[in-house]
Amino acid sequence: METIPVRFIDEAIEVHFTQPPVLEKKPGCPDGFTWQGKSYRVTELLDEWTDFTRRGKYARNMAPGHAETASRRGSWGVGRFFFRVRTEGGRIFDLYYDRAPQDSSRRKGAWFLFREMAGKS
Repeated sequence: METIPVRFIDEAIEVHFTQPPVLEKKPGCPDGFTWQGKSYRVTELLDEWTDFTRRGKYARNMAPGHAETASRRGSWGVGRFFFRVRTEGGRIFDLYYDRAPQDSSRRKGAWFLFREMAGKS
């Protein structure tokens, strides 16, 4: 199914897993999430992809050979894992896990609701 973006959101969310991911910095698709106080249950994973693009100061701090490898598999604190999901009720969202640490006390990264999508007619 082809989809098109209908609303840009990019807000932090809390995700829920029936079984926690084995690798914290390489999670799979969550089973649900809470956004603006409302819970959404994921009923279907429609697509998933990664983006290991180094941004800002991280784009300039690595030797070219290492940067090529890092662009394929990521490196510490760099990378996003995207998931396109259908929720109970039929809404489609793109969400992602950003591995970048927020600061020294919050090193785990964060989840974001990226955008809402709709089926293309």
